[in-house]
Amino acid sequence: MIDSIESELVRRAKAGEQDAFETIVRLHEKPLYALALRTLRSPEDAADALQETFLKAWTGLNGFRGGSKLSVWLYRIMLNVCTDALRRRKETVSMTRDEDEENAELELPDERYDPARIVERQDLRARVRTAVERLPEDFRRPLLLREFGELSYEEIAGLLDLPAATVKTRIYRARQKLCALLASDGNFFDAPSSKPMKEGDRT
Repeated sequence: MIDSIESELVRRAKAGEQDAFETIVRLHEKPLYALALRTLRSPEDAADALQETFLKAWTGLNGFRGGSKLSVWLYRIMLNVCTDALRRRKETVSMTRDEDEENAELELPDERYDPARIVERQDLRARVRTAVERLPEDFRRPLLLREFGELSYEEIAGLLDLPAATVKTRIYRARQKLCALLASDGNFFDAPSSKPMKEGDRT
């Protein structure tokens, strides 16, 4: 259920108080943008989707009844906006990777110190992003909602109109497929040597 703070913000926004809706925007814009960026793989398209999402939320706020979290309602709008954007993109141009996607970084451990580790982790992020993009949509979408949207299985099930058990299975298989894709690249996991170490090779 919607919490008391958001309930008050929604009530005020429904009454036409723009400052209340602006607070809602500030609370939710970062996770919504992150989801749009990982779905559309373009900063410009993600920014457009974010703007369209909040426009739809503002004009359709009276339709929000508070039966679920406000974030879940906003995610549902964002998913629909992204789906429409992808459909339009397929109708007009071939799907290509935008160079600016390199700016979309996964949350990885601190890398301020060792330059070699910085390069290594940047390379890892790029490989993970590429592998995630190669996942089938039915697996990629619930994985993104779980890992980056931080939604529960039940919330994802509601968004995607799937049983919670199906969501759990798809996320589990998505993680398996992701690991398999990374392993198949041959440079994510160190392959064990096929030759026995000779005595003279030891240092």
